[in-house]
Amino acid sequence: MADTMEDVQMDAPDMEQETPTSGVFMAPSLSRSDILAGNSYSHFSPIPDQISGDMTTECVLGVDEAGRGPVLGPMVYALLYLPLELQQSLLADTHHFDDSKVLTPEVRSDLMRKLCTKESDLHKACGWATRSLSARDISAHMMQPAQYNLNAQAMDATIDLIKGVMARGVNIKEIYIDTIGKPEVYQKKLERIWPTVRITVAKKADSLYPVVSAASVCAKVTRDAALEVSWEPYEAAATSGSEVPKAPPAWGSGYPSDARTSTWLKSNMDPLFGWGNECRFSWGTAKQELEVKNKDVTVDWPVDTEGNGDMRITDHFVSKTESGGDELVDWFGKRVTVEMEAF
Repeated sequence: MADTMEDVQMDAPDMEQETPTSGVFMAPSLSRSDILAGNSYSHFSPIPDQISGDMTTECVLGVDEAGRGPVLGPMVYALLYLPLELQQSLLADTHHFDDSKVLTPEVRSDLMRKLCTKESDLHKACGWATRSLSARDISAHMMQPAQYNLNAQAMDATIDLIKGVMARGVNIKEIYIDTIGKPEVYQKKLERIWPTVRITVAKKADSLYPVVSAASVCAKVTRDAALEVSWEPYEAAATSGSEVPKAPPAWGSGYPSDARTSTWLKSNMDPLFGWGNECRFSWGTAKQELEVKNKDVTVDWPVDTEGNGDMRITDHFVSKTESGGDELVDWFGKRVTVEMEAF
């Protein structure tokens, strides 16, 4: 499976399903400060009453993700757990959880709101957790010399979330996970970590097991809300001093194949630094746009060795159109004297 998943092509209905809508539920898993700073972070809900009252209660746990393929926004891993006997009756029969991709944004938000409402039967029986991997951190890991690829990041996020729940004393007996890569390989790795737990890793697990469907809703609503938070500074800048109704992010779904996304990337790119913390610079889409925009400038970041400590940032900028000369004169590949002669 390709790390960037840039070969994923979606039709218009699928793209709309992946596009955040205004008014998405802002769950407790949203950390505005971390999102705007480009940080990765985790959130764990309180242990629900039906489990905390008797910590020997045998539970089932499901894991799924949202946002693996987009060039914009975080990838969010989520898990949900509840007493074994309630998986079908509560999640499927009563609340009709399904793969988040087949639920409308309004239904997803409503289900997530119920999970977070104290009076709800979902809140009393279900615990959940999320791990939000920021676009900045995903790219930084993928672009480092010893590449930490997307599959490895996703697997570590899953393992850390499960360990976090177990460390809180929850008695997990069964685990269901939507696969990363080959199911059998992933399952064997997890079975070595938790040999006494019944583990099932499967393709399309989010449509097969209600507990994974519920986890997919937690992941998707958290990602959608994170995209809305990331969009707020752009919206504020565009509507400064005017009363304009809040609208969905103009960058659409955040997927490379979405024309709204590619248009936004092209029209909102700094010629040198690209975009903000919401963009995955390791994605081919972003790399290509930067290369096109910066065709006259290359930036060389040599490996840090002794003797480089006194180098200045401008020492790394090289013009492709001229060689030699003063560093400030030639910084962007166009001599200042050319512009001065026009006055």
